[in-house]
Amino acid sequence: MSDHKHSREVTRRDFVRTAAVAGAGAAVLANGRLGWASNGSRKRYAIVGVGGRSQMYQNAIHTTFGESSELVGCCDVNAGRLRLTRDLAETAKRPAPALYPAADFDRMLKETRPDVVIVTTVDGFHHEYLCRAMGQGFDVITEKPMTVDAEKCQQIVDAQRKSGKTCRVTFNYRYSPPRTQVKDLLMGGVIGDVLSVDFHWMLNTTHGTDYFRRWHSQKRFSGGLMVHKASHHFDLVNWWLSAIPVTVYANGKREFYTPRMAKRLGLQGPHERCHTCPEKAQCAFELNLAANPNLKRLYLDNEQYDGYLRDRCVFREGIDIEDTMNVTASYDNNATLSYSLNAFNSWEGYYVIFNGTQGRLEHKVEEGVYVSGDGSVDGAIKGDGTYIRIYPLRDAAYEVKVWTGAGSHGGGDAVMLQEIFASAKPDKHLRAADQRAGAYSCLTGIAANRAIATGQPVRVADLVSNVGYPDFPKMPSHDEPVPMPTKR
Repeated sequence: MSDHKHSREVTRRDFVRTAAVAGAGAAVLANGRLGWASNGSRKRYAIVGVGGRSQMYQNAIHTTFGESSELVGCCDVNAGRLRLTRDLAETAKRPAPALYPAADFDRMLKETRPDVVIVTTVDGFHHEYLCRAMGQGFDVITEKPMTVDAEKCQQIVDAQRKSGKTCRVTFNYRYSPPRTQVKDLLMGGVIGDVLSVDFHWMLNTTHGTDYFRRWHSQKRFSGGLMVHKASHHFDLVNWWLSAIPVTVYANGKREFYTPRMAKRLGLQGPHERCHTCPEKAQCAFELNLAANPNLKRLYLDNEQYDGYLRDRCVFREGIDIEDTMNVTASYDNNATLSYSLNAFNSWEGYYVIFNGTQGRLEHKVEEGVYVSGDGSVDGAIKGDGTYIRIYPLRDAAYEVKVWTGAGSHGGGDAVMLQEIFASAKPDKHLRAADQRAGAYSCLTGIAANRAIATGQPVRVADLVSNVGYPDFPKMPSHDEPVPMPTKR
């Protein structure tokens, strides 16, 4: 889901070539020193794709869950970032994982024999590693989105079905306390059964901008914001409703992050990248890689291995993702969704409104600042801009005290990691997601992309077959009696 993974804006042939270059640098690291010795009681993990997002998993394995977990192998196309995984282990005073170039992924599996493979690569390559790992008998965990198009989604669904292995998709938004609370209220029938949802997500001009300078700006790598970012939101809707999408229609455009906007802002550009931009002193959208230790260490210092530029101009030609999107969708429980996503807003967060047979639930979140300086999302929920408000049918509205959490993604990451790496407790909200939920979240965005391209509504069932139905909690039924509202 993040900016860290192992690609640049290149052809597939170039991608393979950069893997070979990285392999030459990493082979020495893996040759003859695995760096770990299992005590037989710890669960063994291997990670493919070792950029920024992967560090959350590395740190969890090394520190919080170090007594029960060990990182035995890491794999990437970038030899420099591979070396950083060794540094993270040393800082945590844990044995270093064995390091492998991407071309030796299968060898890593054979030699390190992990219990679980964690995939945090560029989204467009998730399917390769998921299918290969499950095909060789390994359980897998993948960052969202599970993949970026229908063909790759079908491959993952088929590989899981054939292998019988566990495929987990990490939807940390489900675990954020206020979003879990919304699910809890809807399950309890506070507004009866839900008939429609209005959901509007705003990305500000720090966070939203960042998708247009990275590999995310190419749909073949990310699926665009309809898949990479909105898969979070579509999964929330699927889970909140305990339902799957049936038909999707969408509109989208790119109008802010364009060469024309650069001119309107008074620039002579666009230029290739911020680091060498002659107008960076005048540009409020500059990302200074050299000024931030983490971004410098992860990206600027390692460009020599794969040519990936982390700070490309957000107004340049060649971007093929939208910055303004609107979706309407119908669900198998007859609920409907109206959704929007904009990537150039003045504040970050969302409004979501549920209209039910017994009232209305409104939920607003203002999120903390996106920390582009170190490549991570704060996502802390600002209490003064967050509420859950209930409007009973023909009765007085009231607010409920919002559940709170600490840490990244509104506290969701910590709760999710606890469930992944520690013994799972019964969860009435069924927040853990597998390839079925992963498929329906990304398929909503994939269908939206197709609708934008064709101008026609898209049936989700026409995209991928044999997905299966996700595990969802029971919700109020459309067939249950509804109390008569107060007569006025």
